[in-house]
Amino acid sequence: MPFKRATLALSLLAAFSAPAFAQTCPAGAAAVTYPASKKIDQQDNYHGTMVADPYRWLEDANSDETKAWVVEQNKVTQSWLGQIPEREAIKARLTRLWNYERYGVPSKKGGRYFYSRNDGLQNQAVLYTAKTLSETPRVLLDPNTLAADGTVALAGTAVSPNGKFLAYSTAASGSDWNEIKVRDIATGKDMADHIKWVKFSNTAWAADGSGFYYSRYDEPTEESKLAGVNYFQKVYFHKLGTQQIADALVYHRPDQKEWGFGAEVTDDGRYLVINGSHGTEARNRVFIKDLKARDAQVVGLLEAFDASYNFIDNEGPVFYFMTDKNAPRSRIIAIDIRKPGIENWKEIVPETQQTLTGASIVNKQLVLNYLSDAHSAVKVVDLKGKPVREVALPGLGTASGFGGKATDTETFYSYTSFTTPATIYRLDLKSGKSSVYRQPKVDFDPSAFDTRQEFFTSKDGTKVPMFIVFKKGMKLDGSNPTYLYGYGGFNISLTPSFSVSNLAWVEMGGVYVVANLRGGGEYGEAWHKAGTKLQKQNVFDDFIGAAEWLVANNVTSPAKLSIGGGSNGGLLVGAAMTQRPDLFGAAVPAVGVMDMLRFQKFTIGWAWASDYGSSDNAEEFKALVKYSPLHNLKQGGCYPAIMVMTADHDDRVVPAHSFKFAAAAQAAQAGAAPILIRIDSKAGHGAGKPTTKQIEEVADRWGFLTRALDMHPAAPATAAGGQ
Repeated sequence: MPFKRATLALSLLAAFSAPAFAQTCPAGAAAVTYPASKKIDQQDNYHGTMVADPYRWLEDANSDETKAWVVEQNKVTQSWLGQIPEREAIKARLTRLWNYERYGVPSKKGGRYFYSRNDGLQNQAVLYTAKTLSETPRVLLDPNTLAADGTVALAGTAVSPNGKFLAYSTAASGSDWNEIKVRDIATGKDMADHIKWVKFSNTAWAADGSGFYYSRYDEPTEESKLAGVNYFQKVYFHKLGTQQIADALVYHRPDQKEWGFGAEVTDDGRYLVINGSHGTEARNRVFIKDLKARDAQVVGLLEAFDASYNFIDNEGPVFYFMTDKNAPRSRIIAIDIRKPGIENWKEIVPETQQTLTGASIVNKQLVLNYLSDAHSAVKVVDLKGKPVREVALPGLGTASGFGGKATDTETFYSYTSFTTPATIYRLDLKSGKSSVYRQPKVDFDPSAFDTRQEFFTSKDGTKVPMFIVFKKGMKLDGSNPTYLYGYGGFNISLTPSFSVSNLAWVEMGGVYVVANLRGGGEYGEAWHKAGTKLQKQNVFDDFIGAAEWLVANNVTSPAKLSIGGGSNGGLLVGAAMTQRPDLFGAAVPAVGVMDMLRFQKFTIGWAWASDYGSSDNAEEFKALVKYSPLHNLKQGGCYPAIMVMTADHDDRVVPAHSFKFAAAAQAAQAGAAPILIRIDSKAGHGAGKPTTKQIEEVADRWGFLTRALDMHPAAPATAAGGQ
């Protein structure tokens, strides 16, 4: 990477994180001839430290030069992948596995049920509706008709309280930008309403169905819409049958460009509740408006910004919240908005050793979703907190859903595990009995696989859990190709879930591992904070600790160990492989945040400072530069095989992160292992990706690893009883 003056700048940075290991590159010619990536003399002064950025030109995704670079890099990658004999067999097996019915959790509004279903290989799930659970449902909205290639996805839905209208948002080519339209449920036809420039917003109907609330940003220019910074989100009300230009501005803060807002209407229709966020910070503010009072203004209810407050429901003026105020693993409180002072709060459900992750009020009871060592436990209590029952779950897995109104006597939830496809259950809250509503059948034998939870000790002595999935009878002799996956950020928990892509990997003879790193939410806010800002290195130490445990316990060996992750997980992979390249045989960072000094300069990147800190702060810069993947590649380093993955419409983590990292890694590599970049077209950060693109992407990932890890996968499995 270095050149002229930049050599000094980057060598100084390398001193911040000099590895405590020695490594000699194995002899051999480079596996790939890479396209030329020019270097420019770009340097930036960070608090007195000069830092080179020779691939800055790749930040301009619209330039002809960058577009040509993308084309040439994709040619090299596809040529390399095309030489993998197992690739087509992997793709064929993935296609067979993917071809099963998948259902979403039903909801009920206006006397009708609504749920999504994918019949197997449809690019997008279809929205259905029915008046009863027993009648044949009808198609309400088929996103597959919106684009021939399936690249327009349904991003959100909201049914009016009277059950007459569906407000639905769509996203094109994986972009975070949404458009909202309205469909008449009785006729199945769209109305004239059309809302644009919506991002990070839900849709909340007024009680009378006259219109809805939503959040949006100002219209960007054509050049800035995929990379420009997003500031000044505003809440509007759209009245049905009118043009967007006539929408009423409900709330905004011209004095706070970084504040974001999400609005919802209470089930009784009385109040508008506005959640005020600041980036991805777990803390938030809450504002309310009395919709029945003439000329009522939006007023602050919880403005201290001292904790997270998730609104659950209300009984008149009594509002129920899930909060981590004085409870890192969260609790339930009730606040009477007529006397909202903290001295008047009532604790309904105290904090426990388990982490409370969700709560709803159905049948005038609280349904509480907990995490116990990263897997689900569900309990029901009355509105005074008295235990009613626990919901029996099938095993070590993840339960989600449990929506509804206080007057409903039923709710629905999904249960999944590493070897259990998402099964939909109906829970009768009067009897407490769960019954299967929809259970998919997949072309595999679940009894052929084992799932184990292990705990390892990280560098600082912290015990960290991980899940290991493998074929029964597998010998632990250190020879097993292994894929270690992690995330470790933004209070997001990784819990057991079914994935046909991961199933295919295990069928091939691989071991699949999920590490529950600090920075996530598995053990509450303290666990999250322990992996943020100046403590972010804990996350990488945890991941490296997981890898070392797998090697020490003969699950695998460094030559057979691969690591993967996306977004913040892509950063994780980049940091781990630059800190310990000797520990891994391959790395697949996807849509990763690789330039930790400039992430805040694009789209919503500034919002991640709550987890990362910012290079604008001198102390945080010192921490960031020690692990920033782009800035810790060392000229002449011996790196494992790498396939960077990104997409041209990613307006969450702009592809420049991956472009610059790939160019720098190719220049730095002294070993023979390939450094590839796979750049998808008409795709974004991941949400709404068509099934065809998902299959192609996974086939390329597993194909890459078969070659990079010198893996000789077993013949594709055939149906064996199914599930």
